[in-house]
Amino acid sequence: MCRKIRQTLKNLMHEIPSFQAELSWKTCNNSWNTELCTSNLNETLNKEGERLNTPSEEYFLYNVLEIQHSTGLDGLGGVKPLLAICLIIVFLLIYFAIWKGVKSVGKVVWVTSIAPYIILTVLLIRGITLPGASTGIYYYIIPDFEKLLDPNVWTAAAAQIFFSLGSGLGVIIALSSYNDFNNNCYRDALSTCAINCGTSFFAGFVIFSTLGYMSKLTKRPIHEVVSDQGANLIFAVYPQAIATMPFSNIWSFIFFSMLIFLGIDSTFSGIEAIITAFCDEYPKLLASHRKIFVAFVLFIYYVGSLPSITYGGSYVILFLDEYGVSLSLMFIVICETVAVFWFYGVERFSQDIHQMLGFSPGLYWRICWLCCPILMTSIFVLTASNISMEPLKTLNYVYPQWSIEVGWILRISSILPVPVFAIYFMSQLKGTIFQVPFSLFQNGKKFIRLKKYVDN
Repeated sequence: MCRKIRQTLKNLMHEIPSFQAELSWKTCNNSWNTELCTSNLNETLNKEGERLNTPSEEYFLYNVLEIQHSTGLDGLGGVKPLLAICLIIVFLLIYFAIWKGVKSVGKVVWVTSIAPYIILTVLLIRGITLPGASTGIYYYIIPDFEKLLDPNVWTAAAAQIFFSLGSGLGVIIALSSYNDFNNNCYRDALSTCAINCGTSFFAGFVIFSTLGYMSKLTKRPIHEVVSDQGANLIFAVYPQAIATMPFSNIWSFIFFSMLIFLGIDSTFSGIEAIITAFCDEYPKLLASHRKIFVAFVLFIYYVGSLPSITYGGSYVILFLDEYGVSLSLMFIVICETVAVFWFYGVERFSQDIHQMLGFSPGLYWRICWLCCPILMTSIFVLTASNISMEPLKTLNYVYPQWSIEVGWILRISSILPVPVFAIYFMSQLKGTIFQVPFSLFQNGKKFIRLKKYVDN
């Protein structure tokens, strides 16, 4: 969640210069630029063999992040005031989007979900008209089957699909809990997955057409341009491409507006999942005072996000990405699939769906559900076996040795609550050690339909 919030802040920082006569990352004539900055995109090394930076890289590192004021994870520096203000703006937008409940969220989603598609289409039209775009698109659509033998590809793909779909994060469960009992969840599940994958595929053409343009502009092979990943790709490579286009201010505004919409949309969905869970558990105490509770939760989020908006916040985000997400998320999904499909049972689960929709899932889905825990466990083991025990490295910085121990504590702290609470609830039941786990999943003959609290 901190990552999504911080990405939104970076987008705001890039959005402001779009209103200037000339983009701030177009030249090296700014106060934050160093001697290693070059506007000649064909140059990569100086005479001393030192790596040269593009104007967009230095704008991102030395103006947006001001990373020069931090010595690393053990010396983050103070909170950057402008990022703190932007963070307040982001949380105010989120508050007014979710304070009234799922109905207000639904209205906001119409804007934050549809606008990016319009912007993506505009950017695609612009991208495919750029010289060299075909090189990037060709690189994108032609598969390299040897990559399928790389276990890191599978683990990265699993983590990405979890994030994009919200699996294991509680988002889908929380939002779908507001549906009617007979809502066609089968249709919703298929359409959600199809739209999610289709959007990712469509967005790939937008990105790679522009990367092909950068490849032609810098005279670098396309695979070298694509090797710039993560934040560097979004906040350095792509903005540099925009800076070379006619009417660059307009394209910059359009691009970062899209990222802001996406960042806010994904952020308030995740926060809504937490709020829904607590309001369902304590309806009299929290659901009836939702506006106050939402403000309290966002305040906690604000305080928790402060380390990520320090001058060394990028070190924190990379640390959290490495240790706080993928492994624990996979473990949670494994527990969910085992609990539903093996303990509760595919047959009873199918009967429940039949009672809700009037038809039962086919044989294909039942086989998938039975095999899903095995497949997820295999990916989990593969991911765990490929974890490096060396400190993280980024740019010219190597993380301290103690970061490994802290990172594993973070991983375990995300995983440990699942078995701890399972043991606690099983200890409250009567029966043998073999009877208790299965008794947790015994259902009655009828559903109890609960009317959820929704504030108009």
